[in-house]
Amino acid sequence: MEFALQNVSLLALEIFFIGLLILATLVIAGISWTVVSRLYKGQR
Repeated sequence: MEFALQNVSLLALEIFFIGLLILATLVIAGISWTVVSRLYKGQR
């Protein structure tokens, strides 16, 4: 029983950190897109 509970909490932790990783990736991509688009607008 305890092993199953530990397994579930480990899975939840893994999902949580993967979610954080995806969130960070999206934030970085959004900032990069904003910077590049502003640079492109500044060129014209």
